[in-house]
Amino acid sequence: MSKNATKAGILIAILVIPAFIFIFLKLFGNNYYKLPYMMPEMDEHGQVLMKGADTVYHKIPNFVLTDQSGNQFSSQQTKGKIYVADFFFTRCGTICPKLSSAMVRVQDVFADSPDVLMVSHSVDPNHDTPQVLAAYAKKYDAKAGRWFFLTGEKKAVYDLAIKGYKLPVADASEYDKNIKNVDEMFIHSEKLMLIDKEGYIRGIYDGTINTDIERLLAEVKVLQEIYKDQNNPR
Repeated sequence: MSKNATKAGILIAILVIPAFIFIFLKLFGNNYYKLPYMMPEMDEHGQVLMKGADTVYHKIPNFVLTDQSGNQFSSQQTKGKIYVADFFFTRCGTICPKLSSAMVRVQDVFADSPDVLMVSHSVDPNHDTPQVLAAYAKKYDAKAGRWFFLTGEKKAVYDLAIKGYKLPVADASEYDKNIKNVDEMFIHSEKLMLIDKEGYIRGIYDGTINTDIERLLAEVKVLQEIYKDQNNPR
């Protein structure tokens, strides 16, 4: 066999075999997407709770807060939606702008996906009134009905952060009245949380690290595919 014939055979194989594989997978293959559940529930002894053979996982509890338009926002509005949550405050000059920029990326990537929401909770609710949040939302070009900035009673917000999202939050000025620098006053997490349509935590990401943000964007898409497969069983 000549060298030219050999090269031609190799070229045909390179072109044809992937096509056959693609057709086979399209006709006979199944796509399987997996994304872990986070935060298993524990009993008073620190043992993972089980329901039969299944692990019981933590769900975001019901809550009622106020959004940047002054309207009531409850957890019912997240039912049946995938959403990305964070905690921030408008006077923050350190990590919060990075977190909000990361949320902008989520908003941009999923602009045509009405099943994906963004929810930002203020840890400085006494200052961050709906009017202040509305100005902040405008600064980041937040889309109405897609990205919500929430405020409310301080205890309600902090309980939701700690008990609901399992994230640390504190107002250091309550313990040290000498703290005047607002960036030193409020302690909160840099994490972004991916919550599924049933309220389960499906991912935790550092909102200040690009690779984590890319992973978040990819895993939102994975979660969308999981729901698509559930709605269209083969």
